[in-house]
Amino acid sequence: MQQQNIPIGTLVDMYKRGELRLPEIQRHYVWRATRVRDLLDSLYRGYPSGSILMWETDEPVPTRDFAIEQASNAFAGRKLLLDGQQRLTSLTAVINGDPVYVRGRKRPIEILFNLEHPDGPPNYDTEVTSDEDVPTASDDEQPDDSDDSNGDSDEQGLLEKLNRRTFVVSNKNLASLPNWVSVSEIFKTTNDAEILEKAGIESFKDPRYQKYSDRLKKLRAVKDYSYVVHVLERSMSYEEVTEIFVRVNSLGAKLKSSDLALAQMSSRWPNLLTELEKFQEECESNGFTIDIGHLVRAIVVFSTKQCLFRTVASTPIDTLKEGWKHAQKGLGFAINFLRSNAGIEDESLLSSPMFIHVLAVVSHIKKNKLTLAEQNALLHWLLIGNARGRYSRGSTETLLNEDLAILFRTEEIPALIEPVKRQFGRLHIEAGDLVSRGVNSPLFSLTYLALKDSGAKDWYSGLGLSLTHQGKLHFIQWHHIIPKSLLKKKGYENGEINEIANMAFITGQTNRRISNKEATDYLLDIVNKQGEAALESQCVPVDPELWSTDNYRQFLKIRREVLAKRMNDFIRSKANIASQPQ
Repeated sequence: MQQQNIPIGTLVDMYKRGELRLPEIQRHYVWRATRVRDLLDSLYRGYPSGSILMWETDEPVPTRDFAIEQASNAFAGRKLLLDGQQRLTSLTAVINGDPVYVRGRKRPIEILFNLEHPDGPPNYDTEVTSDEDVPTASDDEQPDDSDDSNGDSDEQGLLEKLNRRTFVVSNKNLASLPNWVSVSEIFKTTNDAEILEKAGIESFKDPRYQKYSDRLKKLRAVKDYSYVVHVLERSMSYEEVTEIFVRVNSLGAKLKSSDLALAQMSSRWPNLLTELEKFQEECESNGFTIDIGHLVRAIVVFSTKQCLFRTVASTPIDTLKEGWKHAQKGLGFAINFLRSNAGIEDESLLSSPMFIHVLAVVSHIKKNKLTLAEQNALLHWLLIGNARGRYSRGSTETLLNEDLAILFRTEEIPALIEPVKRQFGRLHIEAGDLVSRGVNSPLFSLTYLALKDSGAKDWYSGLGLSLTHQGKLHFIQWHHIIPKSLLKKKGYENGEINEIANMAFITGQTNRRISNKEATDYLLDIVNKQGEAALESQCVPVDPELWSTDNYRQFLKIRREVLAKRMNDFIRSKANIASQPQ
């Protein structure tokens, strides 16, 4: 194995010229902008930053595109990047100002450099929350909780903390300040005049002139930082290189088990990733997203009748291919059952994606012929298991394997509910289960489903609840019924402020209109215009005395009880089961 020292600037040029390619066994670009910030800080300070692993080969190995567009280069050597994709893509993005493709969308990675940063070690304390990650595909649709408000003193304190940093993820407020400069802009030019002028330096006599100039020079010198590049021999086979890739990435837990399993499959199954991505796109076009890792797991489940990835290496490739055929059909059933039978419109309402594997296996073993009793039993198990967090506690794979074993061994769908009873002791929901439980609780999605099923509507527009509404104004958001900012002033704890029992589901436009108005005012207005049924459909008490912040704990107590009953009624009605608690 050869070893070379190659400067970052040279590696970035190789990347852009298309001299480096990405083998199919590699995953997508996944780094958040805060990781890029930290990488730049380490390089700026001369800290160690790992090594790069390549394989130069003439084999016709399947490749995939980098996250940054490359020049076509028919005469370039076949240098495949096995380790270092995240770092080189990040550095190419910030040094050249190139946007990256993430989840089908093009966006820049914008990092700011603080000309006035303090000397000494970095200060990236965890309590500073202003740094934002590179937006994910769904960020534009995330709820904007209008109840939140920060005073001037909070903003001033945050600015002071950020000014103790050397690099931050860009935001408009900081970018407008004279001491913060875009890293990409610094690398685009060797002329400091414009940068220094923006920083307020008007002459060489300014005591900051030399300090800022030295710091800009030091940052540009990052391009001269040399990575140790290991190059695997041409004589190695693709399977042998894949084994090295798996071992290298296993040591540092850099890749998920599903990524490593996919790499092992891809070395024996050319263009597998292309197949998986095509199926994933088909699911997304129907409004349901399944992570590539769960498509890999589905192959394992249908090939080996269990879900552990470690069996991939010893499973014949023909068995894996046959498993994928069955998996596609089963997953199609799973998505349709979730949406049509359970009212679960997309994956965000699942407490764990593991449920799709059980549903897919049911489709397979029953050959899509379920009796009415089996349909009800499956729906009962799904709604209870999802609300309780069946796969959200303990060893997820162990629990999933327990359920898979029941199906493959007995083919008895009703038997799935027994492990849930053992796990949680009871199946019905009690008011006490909602105490201090917030939006991250599995019960949150059940709340939404139960309210939607009972006819809850937006309080202003009258639109029924749905995650598929068109237009940002009508996206469904959760809303603090008693405003968060008002409760904070009264001294309530975050756990009770953000409890499910203080959440209603309304459109984004309505959420912004209400903002942090007193509940005693805006709820009365809703009753006058929409009637008490508008509140009752969302299980909100209609007694005006309970809307006061002074009576907040009583409000929570009463609404918990009503919500718990509504949830239990919803499950019983959906699954057509007896009414007594279980």
